[in-house]
Amino acid sequence: MKLHHKLQQLDCYPFHTPGHKRNTAFGICGAEIDITEIDGFDNLHCPTGVLLETEKRLQQIYKSKRSFLLVNGSTVGLLAAIFAVCNEGDKIIVARNCHKSVYNACLLRKLRVVYLEPEFDTVNCCYTGVMQDRVNAVLRAHSDAAAMVITTPTYEGRISNITSPIPLIIDAAHGAHLGLAHFPAYPKGSLVISSLHKTLPALTQTAVLNVYDNGYTPAVRRYLDIFETTSPSYVLMNSVSVCCDIILRQPELFREYYRRLSDFRQIDLYALHLKYSDDISKIVISTENTNITGAALADLLRSSYRLEVEMASLNYVVLVTSVGDTQEAFDRLTAALKAVDSTLMTRHETIYKKPPVPSDVQRIAFPAATEKTLLQVAADKVAAEFVYAYPPDIPLLVPGEVITEATLQYLQRMQSGGVNLVSDSGLLPDYLLTKADN
Repeated sequence: MKLHHKLQQLDCYPFHTPGHKRNTAFGICGAEIDITEIDGFDNLHCPTGVLLETEKRLQQIYKSKRSFLLVNGSTVGLLAAIFAVCNEGDKIIVARNCHKSVYNACLLRKLRVVYLEPEFDTVNCCYTGVMQDRVNAVLRAHSDAAAMVITTPTYEGRISNITSPIPLIIDAAHGAHLGLAHFPAYPKGSLVISSLHKTLPALTQTAVLNVYDNGYTPAVRRYLDIFETTSPSYVLMNSVSVCCDIILRQPELFREYYRRLSDFRQIDLYALHLKYSDDISKIVISTENTNITGAALADLLRSSYRLEVEMASLNYVVLVTSVGDTQEAFDRLTAALKAVDSTLMTRHETIYKKPPVPSDVQRIAFPAATEKTLLQVAADKVAAEFVYAYPPDIPLLVPGEVITEATLQYLQRMQSGGVNLVSDSGLLPDYLLTKADN
């Protein structure tokens, strides 16, 4: 029996956790199925029953050797994957547009990091895809690397189809829907991690770690036991069980969704520009030739049309779609974009410099002694914190890196354009945390 069916049959009084006791008087949404590992409901850390059945359906969907259901998001999958493949002190090749959780794993595992630079869109100021020739060049220079980590698809829907002779870990957090209907194929790697909740009908925090090299399965399980909560939410896991049913039993929903996206792509705009994406589920609207920024467009859509975008950057916005979006939703978005577009003026595009990336081997580390430094005078100091645009949590500055004047100019340009920059210390926009001078 499937998990979501069993949860509908709960009939024993809960003299066990959680403390709300499924009592409807508290008005807690989802409490009616929020249980612990009671008899008959399996254990995520050692599944043999209904949770194993859910994982087997994920394995069927993603055609993996083994699929692990996650309730701590793709973050816990990336942590476990990197620890499973790399020993302490190993060298690892990391695409610079990877999520902060990849950097955290490298920090905790004390890895030596070599950055792989994706292509860069100098007009919209974002990384795009990782090219095979650049991968090959990095591998020739660092043949002793233990693994490689890339992000595909990116936040903007760009896909990198690369091969690697060393273990390839893929952050496909935004690619859980790939391989369905007419969408591009699901990424190929040794370990591929996807957030179910981002692009499929599942609750926030649900994800999957798909193993394609079965030799890593025991180590992955070991590190998931370490990093993942021992109190996994049955509300979250139930949503994955339902999600699997929708994918396997209602494929026509995804075909219709793809048709709606294809129709939307025919939108006719004058000043705004619908950017190309390998994955058309990501709607990227560029303001590159207009008199407003991406942040300003996001504000307009929110305040005047009650539409909330996923992310606003310097020169574009990202809108995440899914099978949950109705035709009415696309019609509403189309009308709003046309209305905004009709009010805009065009201008010459601006070319932005690529953010600087260290070329030598890096060790990510927090200095023991730190100090608060004015942003404009932080050049040549060593960063003592992460700085990243949120979303999508891709670091622009990493602890242990030397802060260059070019880095400062890039951060200041992002701030002036209304991009939401976040630092660990919370000292931005005026200060950075740096290594204290001896």
